[in-house]
Amino acid sequence: MKGIDTKKLMTAAIVGALYAALTMLSAPLSYGPWQLRIAEALCILPFYLPYTAWGLFLGCAAANVISSAGVPDIVFGSLATLLSCLAVAGIGRRGDSTVRRLTACLMPVVINGLIVGAVITYAAAGLDPIRNVGAFLVFVTVLGELAAMLAIGFPLMGRVKRIAPDRAG
Repeated sequence: MKGIDTKKLMTAAIVGALYAALTMLSAPLSYGPWQLRIAEALCILPFYLPYTAWGLFLGCAAANVISSAGVPDIVFGSLATLLSCLAVAGIGRRGDSTVRRLTACLMPVVINGLIVGAVITYAAAGLDPIRNVGAFLVFVTVLGELAAMLAIGFPLMGRVKRIAPDRAG
């Protein structure tokens, strides 16, 4: 199989385990209507190391097993993380600049805000997020995600750029 080797597979697995551990260890901040998942800052890694997207997806799924939002969070929350990471990897593929790095940091904010916000709206209130836009907006977890991405993720990108063998330029 082209493009994946043991080192990349192990790196993705370690990143996924780190995501799960950071999320679970920082509970209750990591769960509930107003989340601050410090581990979300790791979603910048696919910018330079695209193969870590799948590890982050599995790490998020593992962390969401103990979520009070249940199966919808395991499925849709984890898919939101995967979509975010794939978007970050796609932006990284086009080159490295401050604007691209900031855009990459905002992708998880937008994607998780919409998807996880809908999941939490449904889990917390049993409401249809489409019909109950007000309740949906209350549960959009954008502020915690924004804090994690800009306060931790963006500065982390500078460090990863120096050590990432694949795309660091």
